[in-house]
Amino acid sequence: MSYRIGSGVDYHQLAEGRELWIGGVNIPHTKGSLGHSDADVLLHAICDAMLGALALGDIGVHFPDTNNEFKNIDSKILLQRTFELILQKGYVVVNIDSTLCLQAPKIAPYVSQMRTAIANILSLEIDDVSIKATTTEKMGFVGREEGLVAYATVLLSKEK
Repeated sequence: MSYRIGSGVDYHQLAEGRELWIGGVNIPHTKGSLGHSDADVLLHAICDAMLGALALGDIGVHFPDTNNEFKNIDSKILLQRTFELILQKGYVVVNIDSTLCLQAPKIAPYVSQMRTAIANILSLEIDDVSIKATTTEKMGFVGREEGLVAYATVLLSKEK
């Protein structure tokens, strides 16, 4: 059996007047992520990890912010399309481990919904999707609530 590991990272600025989408879930907050799409930092990091595992470039190669087709697109669609690319190469996702870095809001109440949304798109069990969160102890742009970061590691296996 062939295994491939990929890692992804994504950053987005936070601004008033935007919705905050993380892991496919709309989280009530005074600020939301800026981006060409819905700016879901976690789903973008997962897409990059999946693409990286198979040396397929990154999310910007497949879904460029210069293409109006992707303007305000739901990142769950981007995750689905990335998954289809992985399947076309004969691979499936084994598991995901991810970490969110944000000062606020607290995401613990939403983690189960995020894990379910991701698991459903990628044909996984919820226990195959790990989402952790941390603050930066009020340091840096994350600590000042100017932005947020997500890291993801994905294990793929070749289908028999």
